[in-house]
Amino acid sequence: MSDTPTFGRYAEIPVDQMTPEQQKGYRFLVDGPRGRLPGPYKVWVHNPKLVHAAAPLGQHFTPAQSSVTEREREIAVIVMTSKWQSAYPAAAHEKRGKEVGLPEATVEAMVAGRPVSFADAREQVVYEMAMALAEGRLVSQGLYDRAVTTLGHERITDLIVLMGYYTAVSLTMNFYAVPAGSPGLAR
Repeated sequence: MSDTPTFGRYAEIPVDQMTPEQQKGYRFLVDGPRGRLPGPYKVWVHNPKLVHAAAPLGQHFTPAQSSVTEREREIAVIVMTSKWQSAYPAAAHEKRGKEVGLPEATVEAMVAGRPVSFADAREQVVYEMAMALAEGRLVSQGLYDRAVTTLGHERITDLIVLMGYYTAVSLTMNFYAVPAGSPGLAR
């Protein structure tokens, strides 16, 4: 394996140099529903047991798989990746947020950590929830009540776990100093 970084500070493992277990993890992703080795999985493939555990969770959050809309998903992800100041996923989800119809100024404000508001009641509660949790604040009884009434427990738990998943993504990308738009090895 080369020690020359290919993805931020991380030196990706060429497929022909992977252990048999790593190759199985790689094939699990590339031949599975994702059809590719996205962002953090370029690093996580080093740990094939983790890949087999994380991939189904990540897949749950792809469009139409969880209880949240794409816009709601992007609000929570943008808040989380921006909170961790993680260049790679923040840039990707800034772009994705605009693609799913979030106003450009709103997306840019969220990335910068400036307050925003949403006309849609669900999106507003998603944003308030994400901000409270990302900032480590107590969730007020009022926000809790609005979230339960507006979103329901299924969406609330999807959002909380989504934020945890993107915390892992962000911390991985930060540790390996992966810059925005880094392509990594051609596969």
